[in-house]
Amino acid sequence: MAEDKENNKDGDLELDKSGGKKKLIIIIVAVVVLLGGAAGGYFFFIAGSDAPATQEQVSAEGTKEGTEVQANPDAGPQVGSALYVPMPRPFRFNVPGAARDRFVEIRVQLLVRGGDNEENAKMHIPLIESTLLGIFSQANADDLATSAGKVTLKQQSLAAVQKVMTDVEGNKTIEKVLFTGFVMQ
Repeated sequence: MAEDKENNKDGDLELDKSGGKKKLIIIIVAVVVLLGGAAGGYFFFIAGSDAPATQEQVSAEGTKEGTEVQANPDAGPQVGSALYVPMPRPFRFNVPGAARDRFVEIRVQLLVRGGDNEENAKMHIPLIESTLLGIFSQANADDLATSAGKVTLKQQSLAAVQKVMTDVEGNKTIEKVLFTGFVMQ
């Protein structure tokens, strides 16, 4: 019996050793898989993000490849970085439609370039609001129900605001009129 116990102990030890090796291999494989997943996630979400390139990165890439990066001179005012001037309150108005009148609420922000244009836009917010409300009130509910109608409304708004700002300040000041909220009931 003593010999059987010793044989059992040796057998148990052998099973424990081989089981321990299997457990160790499984743990190592799990750690490698987790690290691979973490590295893949890092590159997918952080390193491969669509974050805009800084001016230094663009300059460095342009000089590496031997090309120069030039701004489009016809794109409007390109002085400084893009700044957004929000309108202090949403535009709420009624528009006529074929079947019935509709209530519309539009939240607007203005894209400007540079601090001077930002200050000009902020200084003339009441004038800009009045101009936009005039354009919005001319809209038709049937047109605003389509995406093409909304794009047309944006273009008309931009043209009117740029004309008013040119009359007052001598330059267009506003690069884009952005709709950040659009509700029609």
